[in-house]
Amino acid sequence: MSDVEEEDLLQMVHDFMESSDSTISSTSLRKHDHYLIQSTRHFTLHEILRKKTEGEKEILEKISKYMRKKKDLEKTSGLKKWMVQCLKLEGLRASFCHTSWVTTPSCPSGSYEYIEIMKEDQKKGGTQRVIVDIDFKCQFEIARPTQSYIQLSSKLPIIFVGNEHKLKRIIPLLCSASEQSLRDSGLHIPPWRRAPYMFSKWNLYNNNNNNNNNNNNNSMLEK
Repeated sequence: MSDVEEEDLLQMVHDFMESSDSTISSTSLRKHDHYLIQSTRHFTLHEILRKKTEGEKEILEKISKYMRKKKDLEKTSGLKKWMVQCLKLEGLRASFCHTSWVTTPSCPSGSYEYIEIMKEDQKKGGTQRVIVDIDFKCQFEIARPTQSYIQLSSKLPIIFVGNEHKLKRIIPLLCSASEQSLRDSGLHIPPWRRAPYMFSKWNLYNNNNNNNNNNNNNSMLEK
């Protein structure tokens, strides 16, 4: 959920509460605001993760099978490259991706690794990019999380399989929640917990991400 959506939601709550009972305290109103935002985040994340294409289900099943064979190994570059080779043997157009980006005013430099699969899009034609991350849930861990953030982030899958659109919806929602959690815990919000940094990990760009788009370098190490 974006900041604009949250502001619209809060305004609706304020308008409703003021029209219902002008004697309600500001403390009670803030509690209602917080509860409504948390409920909306949980519902939105559930809906995003619930919808899976048959292709995504097939890929997740294969990745889960590979992970069971290598469950005692660390999730290193070697393991991801091995998985890419397994996916290729099953006829999938898989690649091992290493993404790196330079520092910008809104985003520190960094690098990340994940798996990418190109699938034919039967409905729209052409191909669709499917992102596979075998350590997805850990990317959203933060220091001293509040109970509400723990409950929200616990819904994230350990292994993510999905298209760019799905990931572009998850990142702002979780980043917004993590920033609130850090503020509530009295902690500084580091730049690597913000959406621009998270978008860079999986090479996700849009018109609002021009700085990252100009400075990001994505290398496919294994085709």
